[in-house]
Amino acid sequence: MKKFRKVLDGLTTSAPAGVGGGAATPLAPGTVPRELDVRETLVSDNFQVCKTTRHGFPFQPTALAFDPIQKVLAIGCRAGGMRILGRPGVDCHCQHESGAAVLQLQFLINEGALVTACADDTLHLWNLRQKHPAVLHSLKFNRERITFCHVPFQSKWLYVGTERGNTHIVNIESFILSGYVIMWNKAIELSTKTHPGPVVHLSDRPRDEAKLLIAFESGTVVQWDLRAKKADFRIQYDEAIHSVSWHHEGKLLMCSHADGSLTTWNMRNTTKPFQVTFPHGKTQKDSKKTESCKPIPKVEFKTSRSSSEPFIVFSGGLSYDKAGKRPALTIMHGKSVTVLEMDHPIVDFLVLCETPYPNEVQEPYAVAVLLEKDFIMVDLTQSNFPVFENPYPMDIHVSPVTCTAYFTECPADLIPVLYSLGIMQKKQTFSHKEWPVSGGAAGAQTEPEIILTGHADGSVKFWDASAMTLKMLYKVKTCKVFEKPKVAEGRGSEVMEEDPYVVQSLIWCPHSQLLCVVGFSAYAILYRFNKHDATAEIVPLEVYLQSETEDSVSPASADVHPATVDPRIRSPQPFPGNPVSTTVSSVRDSAPHLKVKMRAVRMPAGYQAQLVIQILTADGEPSQQITGVDVNSAYGLLALGCGNNLVLVDYLQKSLLFCMNIQELHSDPYLRVRSPHKIKQFSTDHFSVRGLANFCSDSKKRIRTPNQSLTELSDNPVPPELERSRSPTSVPHCVSPPNDPGCVPEPASAVRASHYSSVLYLLDSDHVNGQCSSAAGQSMASAKLPGKLSGATGATGPEAVRLGRRGPGRPPFRKAQSAACMEISLPVSHSEGYASRRAMLQQLHGVSMYSHDEHHGTAYSWSERESRESSFSRSRSSSISSVDREAKESVTALHFMESFARKTDAAPSPSLWVGTSLGVVLVLAVSASAGTQENQQDSVTMSPSGTVLMVKGSVLRFASLDFNGSLIHSPYEVWQDPHLQENPERGRRCKLAVSRSSSQEVPGEGHLVVVCTEKQAKVFLMPAQTCLHAHSITESSFVLCADVVSICNSVCLACFCANGHIMTLSLPSLRPLLDGSYLPLTDTRIARTFCFAGGQALYLDSPTEIQRITYSQEICDNLQELLGELFIPLETPEVQNRGFLKGFFGSSVQTLDREELFGEAAAGKASRSLAQHIPGQASVEVLRGGAGGVVGELAKARLALDERGQRLGELEERTSHMMSSAETFSKHAHELMLKCKDKKWYQF
Repeated sequence: MKKFRKVLDGLTTSAPAGVGGGAATPLAPGTVPRELDVRETLVSDNFQVCKTTRHGFPFQPTALAFDPIQKVLAIGCRAGGMRILGRPGVDCHCQHESGAAVLQLQFLINEGALVTACADDTLHLWNLRQKHPAVLHSLKFNRERITFCHVPFQSKWLYVGTERGNTHIVNIESFILSGYVIMWNKAIELSTKTHPGPVVHLSDRPRDEAKLLIAFESGTVVQWDLRAKKADFRIQYDEAIHSVSWHHEGKLLMCSHADGSLTTWNMRNTTKPFQVTFPHGKTQKDSKKTESCKPIPKVEFKTSRSSSEPFIVFSGGLSYDKAGKRPALTIMHGKSVTVLEMDHPIVDFLVLCETPYPNEVQEPYAVAVLLEKDFIMVDLTQSNFPVFENPYPMDIHVSPVTCTAYFTECPADLIPVLYSLGIMQKKQTFSHKEWPVSGGAAGAQTEPEIILTGHADGSVKFWDASAMTLKMLYKVKTCKVFEKPKVAEGRGSEVMEEDPYVVQSLIWCPHSQLLCVVGFSAYAILYRFNKHDATAEIVPLEVYLQSETEDSVSPASADVHPATVDPRIRSPQPFPGNPVSTTVSSVRDSAPHLKVKMRAVRMPAGYQAQLVIQILTADGEPSQQITGVDVNSAYGLLALGCGNNLVLVDYLQKSLLFCMNIQELHSDPYLRVRSPHKIKQFSTDHFSVRGLANFCSDSKKRIRTPNQSLTELSDNPVPPELERSRSPTSVPHCVSPPNDPGCVPEPASAVRASHYSSVLYLLDSDHVNGQCSSAAGQSMASAKLPGKLSGATGATGPEAVRLGRRGPGRPPFRKAQSAACMEISLPVSHSEGYASRRAMLQQLHGVSMYSHDEHHGTAYSWSERESRESSFSRSRSSSISSVDREAKESVTALHFMESFARKTDAAPSPSLWVGTSLGVVLVLAVSASAGTQENQQDSVTMSPSGTVLMVKGSVLRFASLDFNGSLIHSPYEVWQDPHLQENPERGRRCKLAVSRSSSQEVPGEGHLVVVCTEKQAKVFLMPAQTCLHAHSITESSFVLCADVVSICNSVCLACFCANGHIMTLSLPSLRPLLDGSYLPLTDTRIARTFCFAGGQALYLDSPTEIQRITYSQEICDNLQELLGELFIPLETPEVQNRGFLKGFFGSSVQTLDREELFGEAAAGKASRSLAQHIPGQASVEVLRGGAGGVVGELAKARLALDERGQRLGELEERTSHMMSSAETFSKHAHELMLKCKDKKWYQF
């Protein structure tokens, strides 16, 4: 079997792959280039998929618990999850296998254990003495439903209340039911005719452990004597009880009720309540009745040494009459009543106290409040009750996360700078005290890591992800760049999205400090880092695209003279030098796009907006979404893919280089490629007329003369039906005025051909199929165009030459297609949740965009786009017609790199690699010329290289490798403070850093290019353009995310598929290393947020939580060192000294030996059918001594010393009590003797 696998590996790595077809030539059999001698060190043993940690707010919380000695917090969730939090860096996520909701959590205080009660009526005992908690025991109730649990402090017995009203007792060590049961019919009065309801509260009476308090939902409260097995007293109240709280002395009892009232009961008289109050209910003057109030789910009754007045904290209880009231937490201290309004409903709260003993003065210092979508901590030690600053990332979901980016090995000095800037953004005042939850110990430190999250409100957040933590660093708000949108009437308001600032993708370079934010509203904002405040204008750059409307033209209208055709049908783009027509301006005003602030804006230190690029349409329809983006600081260029259009921007000079339909790169032999922004007037020498015949294979290309139209790529004849239903752009017209008699309609043959493969020509030096409206672009255009080119025949010079070469009857602009970027033709298996990549992406970017309750999708649904494109074929054949290709092909991947754009290149040069949805890879050459003395700015020229590579599936990722298999990063500009004195001779570029292997002394040797699509991966040898290796990643599914990552001092290709598989392939041989089924794609949220970085990855597991995983065996082996400790052996605090007077006159603490009452010898065994015990991994004895080694022995010794010290303290207290009693007796006896000393016998 091993030999067979080796043979298969050899076939995979050595066979030249021609899958997918294309222009790349496979290696000849038997030829092994010298460059292929790459030693691959990665093997399958280097990979393993496992979860590492989870960040964010627990999704749908249900319960809360706190250990006052260990100072760790636990939160239960509805889906069966559980989060245990300590100090920053101590964050553990656990999951119940059943997935049942967690109803209640109970810590075994200072024991390193936790009891959970789930909705499937199962109790679980968790071991917290290990870094990843595990279940030790489980107990499944078969006939009764669990409603409440209680574990007394320093006890090994657990009280369990059920829905039937019974109370069972569980031994925690063995997790077996005791035979001691308190039945509901014995607890209530015999005369009671109704069932008391479920048990809602269980607790020991302070200072008397033999008394158990049982509260039923109907309003009945019973104090049960555990020794006598009978009820001491019963309290009957008309309103339902929700919670009960004791005074620490055990003399007073407070209950909260469903009518919004609080009742206080004195244990000396239980016939009626000592006090009844409606904290938020006002008495009406007319009827003298209290207005109705909402229920009070929970109340806490705590005492303090510093004040004689107790703290009463409760939730709810507000009046029904006051509409619009938000959920509130009320704190009553004496006559002071403070109402804290919350943004979300309150799930649970706990009052944190200094002592764990319930029979001592509690000394409350904070209130932990668990909300549905937030977690806060209130400081009770200050009169204004401020909130503690939360060190956990509980605010990730404040606005839904729409995209993520993960960066490892970031510069070490970057995180402190961002953190200092983030502190300046905080405006809320917090408590000056430290966060109360400070338990556990953080794990080992790691290299600096940063996570970026884009949100629906347009904000971008930077997070410090080092050392398995997540801490907020800095926040960028894109909404500050735009004017506030006004709700207008008409067409624009119908199309306007409810969330216009939604962030779609992020591009960030930590070295050059360049940030590019792309929004769903078809905008891209470029930010540059600045350590100082600045006041400047933000340059807007608007790119207008033509929307393709497939309106049918009748034969009658086709015969009309072209001069009579309404120009609004063709929607010609106005030239920069010409005034915009009123028709176009009216359409632009109704377009649903955001308006950039056209004034000087003060920008604080940090990332400051420099340029805003907006992709708009001239006919008022929503613009196409941006489907691909890349920015390079070394070249000063920004590339955008907008459906089937390619936009290139020079962000240094803030000008548009070109906006071109991707079809023109396939089929136009007369494409003008320009040097984009020279200040002087242009001449014909500035344009290189370069044919694109080598863009397509020899069997498919057709060349025409300048006076002929292009023949379509397909050899099939044009059917007359398509000719009759041609686009309005194919209507014959001329550029002469309407009254020009020399205007002759174009022949039918030319019209037919132009409909199928219309060619875009450069009409001016700043525009191709688009209009640049920036100030820089307007000034350059006015300098370059000597006259107006509004369609008149008076154009002269180079402009006339360019217009003349367009040929008769060619439209000056062609319309861009609608968002066809999501058109995917290859279906996948229907058994994996989504029928195809297209179906998944429709849900991803369609109506249900965020999977969040309070956020809505876009108004422009995907059904409208599908109906307009349903007539096109879904074939991926390279010989499809140009109309079919235009409707389907879109730009999906862009990447700047140092590469060989042509086979004849002797050295690598800057280039732009373009990948499309049809598996076509185009290479554009970038060249920069030095600036003149008059113009210090350099100019950039973008020219097609003629290189076309074919792959199978939509292109997702590009990467470059050297011949040693090392990753070659794109060159970048090292960030420098702009306020430092600059060198005037520095020119366009600053200090550059280019990543090349040290072994490559001669840059002309070549390199490898990795191309990954949704179906396969290929490795090409440059400049020979030879396909060295190819591997089909998946056939039944498709790849969602792919990246070339560094792992174990090597590189590999990591892929995440829609069927939940995580795959890794070796480079450059593309040998499969890992194929593990991790999780199925159950939500588009995962597809939108999944990203790789190094040996790790992350995704949004729920709307509020980020899950980090690793696929590296090395990280899995070191995971125990990276994770924090949940349990640290600590000494239990001593009992407070009550003093002589309180000990003599007050009641003493009554202890109880529960083993004598609940043990098997006294109570017997419980019924086996009542509950089923599921044995765990170890017992509690192993749990308590499981710390191991010296730490475990020390813990045992400390525990024994604590017990001995406690007993000695009790003995000393009893001895002192006896001595004081003897002294008192002696004193009274002496006084009596003195009184009777001088009396005679008859005086007695």
